[in-house]
Amino acid sequence: MKPNPSPLRFGLIGCGAWGSHHARVIANTPGAQLAAIAERSDENRAAAQANHPAAKVYSDFHEMLRNEQLGAVDIVLPAHLHYEAAKAALEAGCHLLLEKPMCLELDQCDELIALARKKKLQLAIGHEFRLSSLWGKVKEMVDAGAIGDPRYCLIELWRNPYRLGTGGWRYNIKQVGNWILEEPIHFFDLARWYFAKAGEPVSVVAFASHKRDEHPELQDNFSAMIRFPNGGYAVISQTLAAYEHHQVVKLTGTRGALWASWSGAMDRTFHPTYSLKYFDGEKVQEVALAKTTGEVYELEEEIANLTAAARGEPLRCATGEDGRWSVAMCLKAQESVETGKVVTF
Repeated sequence: MKPNPSPLRFGLIGCGAWGSHHARVIANTPGAQLAAIAERSDENRAAAQANHPAAKVYSDFHEMLRNEQLGAVDIVLPAHLHYEAAKAALEAGCHLLLEKPMCLELDQCDELIALARKKKLQLAIGHEFRLSSLWGKVKEMVDAGAIGDPRYCLIELWRNPYRLGTGGWRYNIKQVGNWILEEPIHFFDLARWYFAKAGEPVSVVAFASHKRDEHPELQDNFSAMIRFPNGGYAVISQTLAAYEHHQVVKLTGTRGALWASWSGAMDRTFHPTYSLKYFDGEKVQEVALAKTTGEVYELEEEIANLTAAARGEPLRCATGEDGRWSVAMCLKAQESVETGKVVTF
């Protein structure tokens, strides 16, 4: 029997509200070790050290990368900081899990993809829905032909306003890029995933509105329609002007339909309600799910998968190429919002 390999030493860059969940999951993942944490905030650094005394805590991620022998890095930073940190981690020879959006500019995405390929490193992007027992089951059933050829998809999110983020970065348009990159990016990724057999989308038209007259660039309400080569289309819609966190996917095809829903008091709840219904053209039935679903649970799958992929197993997370596509789609959607026109590819 072969001996168990040494744990994959993770460095975590960013340990704020969401980063602290990443730290907890890495520390509890078999085969992974939370070796080091880099965090700029004094308060967050103190909390990280108290919660993870075995990890070395740094104020500068460059120092962490110089001093630590790491096998993987997990980046949970504001969007405008992704490129610098990701490039440094890849140059240090580390497999990488990078939160979405991958970067704010496409040439930065391209550079990271090329660097990971050159160094033969795994580059995973945090589109965690791909590892969900709920949203992933929809994909599994679509690919198995349960609804025939997909023709229509509605992905809708009704939620409370965004958290400000450390230093209020999420409400600073120069740091967030645009709010389409912040959350609707997940839904573009889902739609493309579900319609994969139809080919890449051919056009997008999008609309947005705001509730703050002093900040019209912060678009609380967003809707888009993307069209696929087979004549199918997906509608993506989100509002941040509501309450709690409720997401639905409705998908119809030439032979049936699927209806998936998820609800929680907040997005990071450990106690959501969820369901998946399948219509085969004649009757409706509930589809059982193997695991509880939700952002905090999908994170566990992401870390476990990157740990396994670093040892040669298949990567199930979204790839750098997937992450780049999603950024491109969000930029096209923003162009449509600003021009009022259909944008083609």
